[in-house]
Amino acid sequence: MTRATKLLTALPPPQRHRLMTLAREVSFPEDTRIFEAGGTADRFWVIRSGAVSLDQRVTSVQRVTVASLGAGDLLGWSWLFPPYQWDFGAEAFSPVRAHEFEAQPVLKLCEEDPALGLSLVRIVAEILAHRLETTRGKLMEHYGTHRRGVI
Repeated sequence: MTRATKLLTALPPPQRHRLMTLAREVSFPEDTRIFEAGGTADRFWVIRSGAVSLDQRVTSVQRVTVASLGAGDLLGWSWLFPPYQWDFGAEAFSPVRAHEFEAQPVLKLCEEDPALGLSLVRIVAEILAHRLETTRGKLMEHYGTHRRGVI
């Protein structure tokens, strides 16, 4: 299994410093919906403290948690890929402090500094690969548990 990659620690220091010039400190109280699946993805966060759950709506009233994120984790990647809509929902599981980045200034910075842009895309791809692998394992475990109960 791949290891969890942390965006800010994976960026080389000069690139991290340039990206951090665009950061804004934000906080979310416990139980705050940060974004909903299908909404406009125009920003992302790096969690400083607290926990966020990513969820998927399975019925009009039921959500299933697909991942839990904590300090150092990237929250939101849909800002990087068309159609720029959230694929999941996110909720603060506890009080959360985070660095918030608006997508447009970050994308402009990436155009001005292609090395930073390439590093950022590669790191986000590593994060996505790890999350996909983790989710696949959870689904296989869940399916196997439920399947055994059926037979």
